[in-house]
Amino acid sequence: MSQNELEIGALIRQEMKKQGRKASWLAEKICCSRTNVYKLFKKTSIDLSLMQKIGKALDIDLFAYFSENQHNNKKTDNE
Repeated sequence: MSQNELEIGALIRQEMKKQGRKASWLAEKICCSRTNVYKLFKKTSIDLSLMQKIGKALDIDLFAYFSENQHNNKKTDNE
């Protein structure tokens, strides 16, 4: 994986820490087990519908984050 690629699980874990949320809180919000949330933190990619649910629970636009990162990568590649 290159430095420019983002890992969704790490991003979600970072946002939860920033908000002071626990894995059990997210598990309840997205209707899964706490164990699955911990597995999610290790993922480099997830299903788009799950990404939407998590974004809604955390009140962040994960899609915009990835879109912005892609845009910044293109700028860097063209320089």
